[in-house]
Amino acid sequence: MQQSNIFEQILIKFPQVAEEDLTKAVIVPKQLLLEVVNYLKSGELLFDNLHCITAVDRQERMELVYIFYSFKNHNRVILKVYLTSEGPEVESLTKFYRSADWFEREVYDLFGVKFMNHPNLSRILNPQEWIGYPLRKNYSHPEFIKMPRY
Repeated sequence: MQQSNIFEQILIKFPQVAEEDLTKAVIVPKQLLLEVVNYLKSGELLFDNLHCITAVDRQERMELVYIFYSFKNHNRVILKVYLTSEGPEVESLTKFYRSADWFEREVYDLFGVKFMNHPNLSRILNPQEWIGYPLRKNYSHPEFIKMPRY
C-alpha cells in the first residue's frame, strides 16, 4: 500500500487530520492522537511497531514526530503532532507500544515535552538534577557553546 493510500484511509476515519506537503506526514490534532494510534495499531493497517519518536523545536511550536511500521504490510507512516512551545504536553503511547516508554523519556529529557499518563516520566540521558532541556532552541547553560552558522 502506498503512503497516499494510508493517508486516505486515515482521513476517511478522521477528517480532522491533514497531510504535510513536504514530508507527506499525517498531521494529527493532539486531542485525537490516542484514537488515531489505536486505529493504526488495531485496524486493518496493522502498524505493530512504533519505530521512533522525536521532536523538532520550531521556536513558534514544538513538533512531535512519530514513525510507525507494519511488519505484516511492509509500510510505514509518519504522524506529527503540533504543540505549543510553552508547556508542551501530550498523551503517552505506552499503553499501545512498549517502545514508547524510552522514546518518550528521551523526548522529555531533551525537549521538555510532558507525556501525560506515562508510567515513569523521568530523565534518561541527563542527570536527574539537570536543569533545562538541551535540544530546545532557547536552551542556555554556562558550559554550552553554540556553533556558528555558516
